[in-house]
Amino acid sequence: MLPSSGSTTRKLLLAFGALVALFTAASGFALARLVDIRDGSHELREAGARVRDTLELATAVRDQYAHVAHTIILGNASHVRFHEESRARVETLTRKLREQAQDDEERAWVADIQRNGDALDRLYRDTLLPAVLAKDQAAVTSAHGHALELVSLIQSRAESLAQRFDTSIGRFEEHVASVEHTSFRWALFLLGGATLFAVGVGIYIGNSVARPVARLSEGTARVARGELDARIPEDDPGELGQLAARFNQMTRALRTHQAQLVQHEKLASVGRLAAGVAHEINNPLGVILGYVRILQRKAEGALAEDLRVVEEEAVRCQQIVEGLLDLSRPGLGPVERVALREVCEDVVARLRESERLGQVEVRVEGEATAWAQPPRLRQVLLNLVKNATEAAGDGGAVELRIEATREGGASVAVSDSGPGVKPEDQPRLFEPFFTTRPTGTGLGLAVSQAIAEAHGGDIVADQGPLGGARFTLRLPPASPAREAMA
Repeated sequence: MLPSSGSTTRKLLLAFGALVALFTAASGFALARLVDIRDGSHELREAGARVRDTLELATAVRDQYAHVAHTIILGNASHVRFHEESRARVETLTRKLREQAQDDEERAWVADIQRNGDALDRLYRDTLLPAVLAKDQAAVTSAHGHALELVSLIQSRAESLAQRFDTSIGRFEEHVASVEHTSFRWALFLLGGATLFAVGVGIYIGNSVARPVARLSEGTARVARGELDARIPEDDPGELGQLAARFNQMTRALRTHQAQLVQHEKLASVGRLAAGVAHEINNPLGVILGYVRILQRKAEGALAEDLRVVEEEAVRCQQIVEGLLDLSRPGLGPVERVALREVCEDVVARLRESERLGQVEVRVEGEATAWAQPPRLRQVLLNLVKNATEAAGDGGAVELRIEATREGGASVAVSDSGPGVKPEDQPRLFEPFFTTRPTGTGLGLAVSQAIAEAHGGDIVADQGPLGGARFTLRLPPASPAREAMA
């Protein structure tokens, strides 16, 4: 959806769109001229290469004739090898010129050079060299004269080609100079106009954007100093006014969250105090349980029943104390790579040995590994499986599904066939002392969540595939710091 016609965003979009269009036109024109200049420069390089090849051909022909002359002067075949090397060089350059020829006339000249070169080579091998070796001075003189004529013809054609290539170089230079001159004028005009327009856009931004942004910056600085009652005027009709309104809403929300944070800190302090008290209560509870069990061996009748009730309540108090201690110390110690299936099967085996599973069918599916502290991980899984079996009841089913995540972490989902979690209980599942069972302490899930968070993960609850609840322990990938603890 496009902004309204009077909004700051629309105005800025139009201004920047026009600016981009100007710079695009200037850049496109300059690019087209640069391509033209590049093509002209390429043609210049090719023409220059043709001139160099032509001059090298003339030099190679002179070298070939020089070896002819040395053969005549020395009167032996010592320069035959050098003559052959020069001839090979002449043939190579002639072939290159034939490939570079651009019209019929140039091709005819190159063919003439090839023909005369072949004639010169045959004259040397078939006539002049045998005459030199035979000491036939008349034949040598005649062959030498013919060789000079052939060399002159080749040199003449080479000079004609070089002059033609020089002429083409001059034409290309004139074209490139013309393009450069035109490109400079138009680029100067377009870029100058775009620069002036950009100055106008900058002035508009300064008036309609910079000042409101400065007020926003000042407001954020005040909030950073702790002045959460800072407020920014909302008189701008555009998006910046809306941003100021959102900023004011944010500061109000921050004030609310700060108050909540203070309240949470108070509750945390109370929790730490409770943990300290629980630690001190644990020892007297142990003594009480010890004496109660001693008295139970001597008591009979109603007194024995009363002592059994005292023992049960003392054990319940001891469980609450242990839960408070666990809740206050979820910190993570040294970790190691753990095979989750092995830990899950060990937890299920321990519960089955202690007859805590009853007639519940428990199965473990999947495999994965994770970085964790094994005793803490086992404590979490023990709580989750125990809760699931109690929810499923005799004849029910519990499933532990282990999966590896794409990011390198892992998860263990504990599902049961029980009644599930009521929607109204969902937000309070992990609160300390909240429980839906009459015999529960309400600390198991709270402790498990604290341990999961200490590992960098969490526990989430939803409906599982067996119809009841599903509690999923999610463990993150190992970080370098976590691996260093191993």
